[in-house]
Amino acid sequence: MIRLLVADDQALVRGALVALLNLEEDLEVVAEVERGDLVLGVANTQQIDVALLDIEMPGLDGISAVEQLTKFRPEVKALVVTTFGRPGYLRRALDAGAAGFVVKDTPAPELADAVRRVHQGLRVVDPALATESLLEGMNPLAKREQEVLTEVLLGAPVAQIAKTLGLSAGTVRNYLSTAATKVNAQSSSQAAVVARDRGWL
Repeated sequence: MIRLLVADDQALVRGALVALLNLEEDLEVVAEVERGDLVLGVANTQQIDVALLDIEMPGLDGISAVEQLTKFRPEVKALVVTTFGRPGYLRRALDAGAAGFVVKDTPAPELADAVRRVHQGLRVVDPALATESLLEGMNPLAKREQEVLTEVLLGAPVAQIAKTLGLSAGTVRNYLSTAATKVNAQSSSQAAVVARDRGWL
């Protein structure tokens, strides 16, 4: 029996995933959580073989939860199951140690098969996303550029970003300008939206 953890903040989606997976004779959902920051605690206290993780969750996003599992519970295979099929998310999830990445509209038999393959030590990636990720290329943004754009998404002005990140206002403006150029955007706010939509933030 493959023991599963399902992490998703949407109760209806989580319930549907649990119900579908429990229909399989060799799969058993033994834990479900609605927050990313609860994943590692459950993995530490229960025997989990595969964790199915959404990306956008309160407390801790799914990719950060994958990083925690990779570092502290490497025996638990992480399979990202998300609505947000963004190539940048795929690359970040795999870099964090995820064994698989599929979208939520994957048919139930294929999802169950993905769980089995991940459990066997194989890597499973949505083929359309894999192609798109290859075509789109690597994230061009440096870590600091990602940080300032994330603050822009939150609506922070330059002075606040500078204070939050411990930088000068001029340095923040330089990062914003460089980031906008890299993603072909006309403004820092547009650059932030482009980066978010491509899964780079």
